[in-house]
Amino acid sequence: MEREAAWELVKKYVQADGLRTHMLAVEVAMRAYAQHYAEDPDNWGLVGLLHDFDWEIHPTLEQHPLDGAPLLREHGVSEEDIRTILSHGPFGERITLRDKALYAVDELTGLVTAVTLVRPSRDIREVNVQSIKKKWKDKAFAAGVNRQDIQEGAEALGVALWEFHVPFVLEAMQASAAALSLNGNAG
Repeated sequence: MEREAAWELVKKYVQADGLRTHMLAVEVAMRAYAQHYAEDPDNWGLVGLLHDFDWEIHPTLEQHPLDGAPLLREHGVSEEDIRTILSHGPFGERITLRDKALYAVDELTGLVTAVTLVRPSRDIREVNVQSIKKKWKDKAFAAGVNRQDIQEGAEALGVALWEFHVPFVLEAMQASAAALSLNGNAG
């Protein structure tokens, strides 16, 4: 599947701007990790973009993303890509490096976005690792973000959470601030 077709699929099934932005953020992080590991950024980005396409249809962890797989098949998504998308769910098996990266970046992009949106400027380019770490410790902040998934994801990738993973994903998202609508008053 080409990226434009994937984006049309997202627009068909996802109406909430916040969820669309999250999916774009995961795409950005996946592309960055693909480049880091000398893998195909388009392929990795595609699964990042599509990973939550069915959340509004199947909004429980028992349903999502498993019940979305047949829809992906109907739209011509490859079985390999579907398997990676399924791997980010609570019952998914994370085998490949791409599976592990998707699991690792999913919740983290949500936390980084939340930290950005509470800043007066709402500009991700002003966020730093220390501000994310401070909010991480506040369990009431972005309570829906599963911090354990973030930790386990970094461990599965074999990267240090605070020394590599968080700064790496933050930098990738900062480089795409405008595309993620996280560039504050600039646009």
